Amino acid sequence: MKYLNKSKCLLFAGLVVLGSCKKGLDYQNTNVINPGNVWSDSTMIKAYLNDVYGGLMSNWPLGSGANADEGINGSGVNLGQYQQGIIDPASTNVNLSYTYIDKVNYFMDQLVNIPASVVSDGLKSRLTGEAKFWRAWSYWGMVNAIGGVPLILHTQNAGNPDSLKVPRAKTSECIAQIIKDLDEAALSLPAGYSGVDYGRITSVAALGLKARILMWYASPLFNPSNDLTRWQNAYTAAKAAVEAADAAGYGLLPDYRSIWYSANREQIMVKQYYYPDNYMNFNAIRPLPFTNGNTNTDQPVLAMLLAYPKRDGSPMQLDKDLLSDAAYNTQFLTDFYTNRDDRFYATIYCGGTTYPTPDVNTIGMAAPRTHTYWNAWTWKAGSTPAYVLPMRSSAYQGISPLIQNGDENGVTGFFQRKGLDTTLDRNQLVGVASGAKSWWSPMRYAELLLNFGECANETGNTAEALNVLYQVRQRAGIAAGDDAKYGITAASQGDLRNAYISERQVEFAFEGFRFGDLRRWKRYDILNDQGTRKGLFLMLNQGAPLPANTDNIMNASVRANFSAVLVENLDQSSSAVQKYALNLEHWFYALNPTQISLEPDMLPQNNEWGGTFDPLQ
Repeated sequence: MKYLNKSKCLLFAGLVVLGSCKKGLDYQNTNVINPGNVWSDSTMIKAYLNDVYGGLMSNWPLGSGANADEGINGSGVNLGQYQQGIIDPASTNVNLSYTYIDKVNYFMDQLVNIPASVVSDGLKSRLTGEAKFWRAWSYWGMVNAIGGVPLILHTQNAGNPDSLKVPRAKTSECIAQIIKDLDEAALSLPAGYSGVDYGRITSVAALGLKARILMWYASPLFNPSNDLTRWQNAYTAAKAAVEAADAAGYGLLPDYRSIWYSANREQIMVKQYYYPDNYMNFNAIRPLPFTNGNTNTDQPVLAMLLAYPKRDGSPMQLDKDLLSDAAYNTQFLTDFYTNRDDRFYATIYCGGTTYPTPDVNTIGMAAPRTHTYWNAWTWKAGSTPAYVLPMRSSAYQGISPLIQNGDENGVTGFFQRKGLDTTLDRNQLVGVASGAKSWWSPMRYAELLLNFGECANETGNTAEALNVLYQVRQRAGIAAGDDAKYGITAASQGDLRNAYISERQVEFAFEGFRFGDLRRWKRYDILNDQGTRKGLFLMLNQGAPLPANTDNIMNASVRANFSAVLVENLDQSSSAVQKYALNLEHWFYALNPTQISLEPDMLPQNNEWGGTFDPLQ
């Protein structure tokens, strides 16, 4: 199988190459970039690596909440086939992609021979470190999905076809090479940058990725026999990452909501979105009246809504059998809306409150941030109230069209708002002024901490594991309590393991972690036990008056007119009732059969899918 890119002559958009024009036939075409231009110019050399950054740096994972139990996209009935247990090698597969590995290999091979007059030895070492980080990042993207892959560490010789045929390496060999790259990267990179270099890969990011990977390698997915040596290696790496971050001035940002709105000390890796070069559009997570184009993505489902603890750290629980009790329902709504940790309000927009953008002249929004968006429901005349409902029912209707002449939209009444640029109204989402600003962080200090705490628990360092949870919960505004435990009651290793599952769910909500975490823990049962994706409706009581535009569910007198109603299945129509049924026999994905067919001797299929390759070796 060939992994080599055929061309090494790259065009960089927006980059100007300076040249000279002479009389006669001695003419240099300055409109063409050739390898000689690139490798004799330090600016071009850095631009080559910038292309790798642009291709590999993670984006905001909008819509990924539907992969697990965070959110739902669109109007429901869209639970993924994998989540329903419908799998086969033809559809549940991963493609090997060596585009950027090849670019990085070529870059490093070329960099070796560049004289110091073009790139100083110090800069050469740093750029090599950045390149090795991205090679490790790219390899890990494949290894965590399917196990071992072909290891290619230098530019391939297209003139020698046999050299292009590289077999899958063992998973253990790939992990060893990835960690080697990250160790070498960490030694050659600074701990931080400022100015125009802010956002480049640092030694702390390299150590953080090393800890992340070793934690995965120690987790049940790769380590079903629970080899404690792997956990000890992960613990050592995670501790080193936290200590390096501390020494460099990184740490938890006191205000959780502000993490994504400016450059700050929490961001270990960061992708800056700004108009016009690299802008972000959050239209997909905004409610329909406040957006242009796409909408209804990552609407929080019940599991996500209940995952956030109360302000005293105790769990937010719902007993569906008690919802018909008026006193219980009232207290539940009070706790649900007014008594949650700070992360709830930073991540989830609740219907019945003011939407945080400055939109005007939209469904009665006469002034910015003063009128409520009533994405809630009311019982239809003549219907019999019930506190547990199927999704598709004729017993209720949305109240927004009744109050504000707006479109009824959404299926949960809640929307994702983490990182949302609240300075733009719907008219600024298109045209010259479009493009939200945001600072997306694929790796932040809280992850380094929680990785360390999880590894500490698995190696018997209980006090350290607890201290990490205390730090994260303190930042979330949870009260310490008389026992100074921030609501944490876990003491045994097993209980603490569950505490980390819960804490990561809320700390990293909608950041693309949840499904991967469940997979590495081999805990698809957490989804399967839920059965269906459930919702929570804010329902106007029969006989109660419609709320006014300026009413708000956060006020007790307004809330008294509403009840909480459980929706048992958001993925239900006349022809489909979808449920979680993830296959507990398949944890690694299949290698794409079309790729295998190119070099079947080099690329055996994983043994879970009928092949001979063991991803645990």
